[in-house]
Amino acid sequence: MQKTQHFVLLGSCFAAYIGERFQKEGLDAFCNPMGAAYNPESIAIQVQQALKNDKDLPIFQFDGKWRCWWANTLITDTDEERFRETIQRTFFKLGRAIKEADWLFLTLGTNVCYKLKENGMIVANCHKVPDKNFEEVTLDIETCVKTLSDMMDLLSKECPQLHVVFTVSPYRYKKYGFHGSQLAKATLLLVVDEICKLFPDKASYFPAYEIMMDELRDYSYYAGDMIHPAPEAVEHIWNKLILNFQL
Repeated sequence: MQKTQHFVLLGSCFAAYIGERFQKEGLDAFCNPMGAAYNPESIAIQVQQALKNDKDLPIFQFDGKWRCWWANTLITDTDEERFRETIQRTFFKLGRAIKEADWLFLTLGTNVCYKLKENGMIVANCHKVPDKNFEEVTLDIETCVKTLSDMMDLLSKECPQLHVVFTVSPYRYKKYGFHGSQLAKATLLLVVDEICKLFPDKASYFPAYEIMMDELRDYSYYAGDMIHPAPEAVEHIWNKLILNFQL
């Protein structure tokens, strides 16, 4: 890596933590413009939509505001046309950033996703719409590998210079229970390992999850909720990253 290079970071809230460190070091880093996304399907949708620049986006109105199922609540508006222009512009900026980037960091958080019951579409954020409107789906290894392989094929075609670095977020999903969280992480680790084998010249893995679990096992490295990494842990992982990529 070089300071003259361009970086894009997408995925879970851990991507935002690391993205902030990139920016603090004066690096050209574009991070999560659609807000956090956690599962492989949602992340791949954001990447593919940004590259294809399809203006037909799944927008809807809820609680007096216009929203997009492929973005989080950071982007809303009371005016439909203004919102449509904003979300299209944001996807366009993301697509341009990916096409200009040298490095794309994708941080996977879980293999659980949510589908709209009315049409089966996967959403990146539920926007506090009532639970009855969604089906919770646990993605298996085969599905995730297919999704990310399709995404990698598109990236190889549209961005031949780009290298993709996968990470698995050390954030623990207490909602599913710690055993369920570990099963999700295990699935993601197996998926990423397969993707890196399928695209050895295009993809690699950085062990943020393993650093948190194995090197920083003391709970002092967790935030007050005992789930998110504390700033000290983020800093430690950042230092490992810059050594790994000789930044």
